[in-house]
Amino acid sequence: MSAPGLRVSVPGLRARLPAPGAVLLALLPWAAALAVYALADSYLGLGTSVLVMILFALSLDLALGHAGIVTLGHAAFYGIGAYAAGACALHLSTDPLLGLLLASLVAGVFGALSGMLILHTAGMTLMMLTLAVAALVAEAANQFYALTGGDDGLQLPRLDPVLGLFRFDLWGQTAYLYALAVLLLWFLLSRRVFRSPFGRSLDGIRQSPRRMRAVGTPVWWRLVAAYALSATMAGSAGALAAQTTRSVGLGSLGLLMSGTVLVVLVLGGMRRLYGAFVGAVVYLVLQDVAAEVDPFRWMFAIGALLIVVVLFLENGLMGLADMAGRALGRGGVSRDG
Repeated sequence: MSAPGLRVSVPGLRARLPAPGAVLLALLPWAAALAVYALADSYLGLGTSVLVMILFALSLDLALGHAGIVTLGHAAFYGIGAYAAGACALHLSTDPLLGLLLASLVAGVFGALSGMLILHTAGMTLMMLTLAVAALVAEAANQFYALTGGDDGLQLPRLDPVLGLFRFDLWGQTAYLYALAVLLLWFLLSRRVFRSPFGRSLDGIRQSPRRMRAVGTPVWWRLVAAYALSATMAGSAGALAAQTTRSVGLGSLGLLMSGTVLVVLVLGGMRRLYGAFVGAVVYLVLQDVAAEVDPFRWMFAIGALLIVVVLFLENGLMGLADMAGRALGRGGVSRDG
């Protein structure tokens, strides 16, 4: 029992506790997502698309941003997840959680197998191989009409209620909350991975694979593991897209989808947990607004914004948060933010 007035302190405890401002900033995106659900129910369809794109961009950030795996074929895993969820609903079960798990598993296994084949290379060769793998997957989906529907794609039947309780409705409320819950789970896992020794080793591999090999790091296996996990996340995003729209087509496997998620990540900022959030919101909202103004030339707005961000913001739009932090004398936002 301590003496009266004696203060007991744990060294380093205060340093490990997050600042109140950092906690509020971390909760802000989730509060905004709930606010959209409560106050903007007419935009829930767009909001669900934003949540799916955030998850897809997070998956790319793991592979490209942290592991340095240069890929132009990330849509292959997104599309595999979408088609797996569609096939599950049509031929196996209409349980959305089973379809989500199956799609994630199939995409992850394909990511691991393809990663073992192509991750012996680097640079331009690796980029072209990822593009070739995506092209092969897209052509396979086009040819196997009985399973994928070919050019016509798949139309999913009405799915069972989530957990047997929450029925998918016409207004997209359940779909939005379902996508938000899945994104939250993957976000927490990604946050854990990025801050773990495994995540730190990926950053080291991205900066200098030779040096990491010199200290005994199994570089190839770490890259394969990161690629497989990234593919699993992308498969989950594809499954969510298929389940919430009840359709899937060849566009989910195309180069345009890979390019879109890359633009989203660059806009928001790579190696930043909330970069995917900012990039997805800005890209899809700007696309929606610009398409209403001019349905034929809306890409000019996206292109102009991308040029400005690349030229003047080293860390994407998250760089604005860093600039604001420095202006306030707080050293910017943490790299984990």
